[in-house]
Amino acid sequence: MAKINKAAVSYQDDLVESLRGDEEAQIELIRASFEDNGDEPAAILSAIRSVAAARGFKSFAESAELNRENLYRVLSDGGNPRLDTFFKIVDALGLRLSVEPKRKVS
Repeated sequence: MAKINKAAVSYQDDLVESLRGDEEAQIELIRASFEDNGDEPAAILSAIRSVAAARGFKSFAESAELNRENLYRVLSDGGNPRLDTFFKIVDALGLRLSVEPKRKVS
């Protein structure tokens, strides 16, 4: 019988640990998620959820002026934050959004 390594760490746990304390890596993860998954909100929310976990959900929720339960809910699989909530989260990340055309406008 094969022995299971109970010390194995999930990909998500490893990702969160690698992001902890590395704001540059956190921002790059979110940037890449927007660029690669612009049509998949769940993937973008997943990246933000990883950063929130790395920063600590409680303190991140406080900086976004949300309660922790609401933050968990809107960042969960199937979460769908209201626009004002999304902007609070973006602000707490220390980011701003910009708009640019998909293609060159003539």
